[in-house]
Amino acid sequence: MPNRFYVIRTALIVALGGFLMGFDASVISGVVGFIETEFALTKAQLGFSVSSLTLTATLAMLVSGPLSDRFGRRKILFLAATLYAISAIASALAPSFGFLVAARMIGGLGVGASLIIAPLYIAEIAPPAMRGQMVSFNQLNIVIGITVAFFTNFLILQLADSPAAWAQSLGLTDGPWRWMLGLETLPAILYFVGLFFVPQSPRWLLMQGRRDEALPIMKMAVGGVAATQEINEIEQSTAQERAEQAEADARIQKRLQSGTPRAWIWAEQLIGKLKTLFSRPMWLVLSIGAVIGIVQQATGINAVFFYAPTIFEQSGIGTDASFVQAIFVGVINLVFTLLAIALIDRLGRRPLLIGGLIGITVAMGLLAYGFGNATYTLGPDAPAIVASGGDGLTPLIGQTFDNDVAFKTALQDAIGVAAATEYEAPLITSAITMNPMLILIGILGFVASFAVSLGPVMWVLFSELFPNRIRGLAISFVGLINSAVSFGVQQLFPVELAALGAATTFAIFGAIAAAGLVFVVLVVPETKGKSLEELEAQLVRTPGSSLAATPV
Repeated sequence: MPNRFYVIRTALIVALGGFLMGFDASVISGVVGFIETEFALTKAQLGFSVSSLTLTATLAMLVSGPLSDRFGRRKILFLAATLYAISAIASALAPSFGFLVAARMIGGLGVGASLIIAPLYIAEIAPPAMRGQMVSFNQLNIVIGITVAFFTNFLILQLADSPAAWAQSLGLTDGPWRWMLGLETLPAILYFVGLFFVPQSPRWLLMQGRRDEALPIMKMAVGGVAATQEINEIEQSTAQERAEQAEADARIQKRLQSGTPRAWIWAEQLIGKLKTLFSRPMWLVLSIGAVIGIVQQATGINAVFFYAPTIFEQSGIGTDASFVQAIFVGVINLVFTLLAIALIDRLGRRPLLIGGLIGITVAMGLLAYGFGNATYTLGPDAPAIVASGGDGLTPLIGQTFDNDVAFKTALQDAIGVAAATEYEAPLITSAITMNPMLILIGILGFVASFAVSLGPVMWVLFSELFPNRIRGLAISFVGLINSAVSFGVQQLFPVELAALGAATTFAIFGAIAAAGLVFVVLVVPETKGKSLEELEAQLVRTPGSSLAATPV
């Protein structure tokens, strides 16, 4: 019998990397308004302050898988925890925009590494019957991190307005955004310490030929009899690979003795794995991984998480209320992620994906409709909202604008770009006519649909689809695609809002979700309840073929 407590404890510790990722990525939602004015940022710079983390996360995803294949999953997770701590401290102390971006990019390296390696490790140690739930712990922790970030942002914002002397002495009044970013240091240290209680991945140990070390770990995870059977299956499925690896090792030793640099040999091995990754037997799993990775981000989830207060401000509810509603986003995300964890090994991956994508399509249509029917009319009190130069708004009083783009353009022409940016939220609140509850329902519906489907299911699929020998590299590749799309969405979202308007932006996200739904229905198989070796035989190895097939 598997030791459930051992598996759950190990998965929860490893999944703390997900908490840090969620916190690190979403805490910026409360920061953007402060740094936009403090550092006088353009919309493009504002977008880069958010997306810079994802840029380096994308690079980290590219290399963390192969590095974990070489040095072990655990060592890469230790490195990720260290990078998180360095990033949090440096971000809190940032004296300039450039320094802040650099600090965020350091954190991005930790994000990329933990986002790839945590679900990979958990899948390699969890029994098949528990694998979906255990891998979903990583997504659950991402969601908890997002929720905590929204809550701590709101709490710090409230403390910043406090007249208490202790709040002022801590700098909460003058620089609340620094505290928002610096809090991440505490969970980063906790993660680093917790990893000392995590064993090496048993499958990685078997890849290194270290059966004696892998067996006791596997016994703890799946039980004595099952451990021996599973190890035999792993060794049987990789018998040809081990023979090829033994020959390769012998050739490596000869080349090392002849003076060939080890780095050059390692590069050649990586090229060999890339050829395997793009070989014909891998077409199906690679296509599924790439498309799901694109759809997960291209439907706009990180635009919602990273800019949640900004989106709610666009509906005219005001700054404080927008932070409160951002907390609702985090809570709904948490609740429906827990629901996904309860269902993923019962209903399966495919039904959750189909239901979630239907919900996302409907929710984005609701948001597009809500913003598309909004109108903007400034009242006589509008000039008083602007500290100086408000008289420029006088000609706009009484005029009705049919969309947010025209209204914001008129504001910039009347009082200048800097003032229009600084007072955009209260001016929208004063002028807009729409049903903000419609926007709240649309956002919460989108988040709920995502949390029960694409959020956890994507990483479960990534951990299941690819064969042992190239799992690290394959997950890095599809994770790279996922992260690159995330970077593009984050970078472009403020620009899209300014140039296309909220209605068109959300309509685009909805169309992508609809296309993803068609792909899932036609292509994506069910993977629940099967061992990783069974899935490899079903999805990768075709009759008469092997992983050494001719590259595409």
